Amino acid sequence: MSTNASIVWLRDDLRVSDNPALTAAVERGGPVVVVYLLEEQSPDARPLGGASRWWLHGSLTALAADLAALGGTLTLRRGAPEAVIPALVSETGADAVFWNRRYGAMREVDAALKSRLTDEGVVVASFAGSLLFEPWRITSGSGDPYKVFTPFWRACLASGDPRPPLPAPTAIDGLAVGGDELDDWTLLPTRPDWAEGLRATWTPGSTGAHERLEHFIEHGLPLYHRRDEPGVEATSRLSPHLRFGELSPHEVWARVHQSIAAEAAANRAKFLSEIGWREFSYAILFARPDLGRQNFRREFDAFPWGQPDAGQLEAWRHGQTGIPIVDAGMRELWATGYMHNRVRMIVASFLTKNLLVDWRTGEEWFWDTLVDADEASNAASWQWVAGSGADAAPYFRIFNPVLQAEKFDPRGVYVNRWVPEAGTPGYPEPIVDLKASRAEALAAYEAVKAAKA
Repeated sequence: MSTNASIVWLRDDLRVSDNPALTAAVERGGPVVVVYLLEEQSPDARPLGGASRWWLHGSLTALAADLAALGGTLTLRRGAPEAVIPALVSETGADAVFWNRRYGAMREVDAALKSRLTDEGVVVASFAGSLLFEPWRITSGSGDPYKVFTPFWRACLASGDPRPPLPAPTAIDGLAVGGDELDDWTLLPTRPDWAEGLRATWTPGSTGAHERLEHFIEHGLPLYHRRDEPGVEATSRLSPHLRFGELSPHEVWARVHQSIAAEAAANRAKFLSEIGWREFSYAILFARPDLGRQNFRREFDAFPWGQPDAGQLEAWRHGQTGIPIVDAGMRELWATGYMHNRVRMIVASFLTKNLLVDWRTGEEWFWDTLVDADEASNAASWQWVAGSGADAAPYFRIFNPVLQAEKFDPRGVYVNRWVPEAGTPGYPEPIVDLKASRAEALAAYEAVKAAKA
């Protein structure tokens, strides 16, 4: 169809600004084909959960409009990339393919495809578009990946400032090719339509991402020292936008550093260290692509997880445990596709420690219901709480949800918002005794200690 055409294969980088792969294609000259694949057919591809599918529909809609404003077109295809991308090369006559790197098991697919296309004479280049620091560049003195966050982040900061974000192209010589219609992917829920709360809470797409970033800089960052209080709007809520790459961590880093008020310096450093935890999670995933399926600390393979009680599990999923802070978090999740980070730790500890349910069960539920569920942070965070992960909380650190609520939601602002019936006769009794279940969890941990000995 064309000569000197370039294909830009987008994945979790659904933006036109600070997109190295797109910039490289535009600067190369010639027509540009921008394609997004729904990759659920690859063996290592994990199908998106329901909330992520809802978000993806909105994000792709916004991206298509952003590309169109520059003269580009978004092509949608479905299938395994090792089949679809070479077919698209043949169809368009493209002689170059560009993408931004990913870091889990699917990178093996990318490497094989890069080798194949290169052998066929196609120029293939990958770029650092999703992380501030490439995982293989941040290693310990022995050359091994870090397993503890603090020295990892110290090494990141010592490696030099991240590059400045790239501007969006001023124009794209778009090459339109046939593809799927987005509605045919049926990403949106219909019967029932459970996404009303998501629509009321979020605006997927780069415009919504940058608006939320600016809102955080103005209103959240000054309060970031209160980030552990779920009743205070002090967190950024940028995680779903970062997960889908509607803005890059480089854009966040640069914008936050423009906030130079002296009183915000400590808050700024703490917030950027939370971006660092995202980097750390991806570094762990890079070293252990099976992070969502296998214990990072293999001695936890000996942990005697109990068979989930169906009634208790459903009570946890839908916020009916009789523990107000746990129920508030799970209801926030169900309604908005999001949960405050402190509360995520509380509900995860309750599931894994008080109910003795395998962390993978919770990870799967979050994968389906969170709009920000990604393969690195979701799994790493669950393993952190369970005690089985890198730099994890010790297993015997068991969050007492009552004490956590007293400490971080002392006036009940968050609980009252989501569980207004708490403390009334209509509210259920706790499904488990916190003291007794804590003792059972500590007894179960003896199996892990014995396996490690």
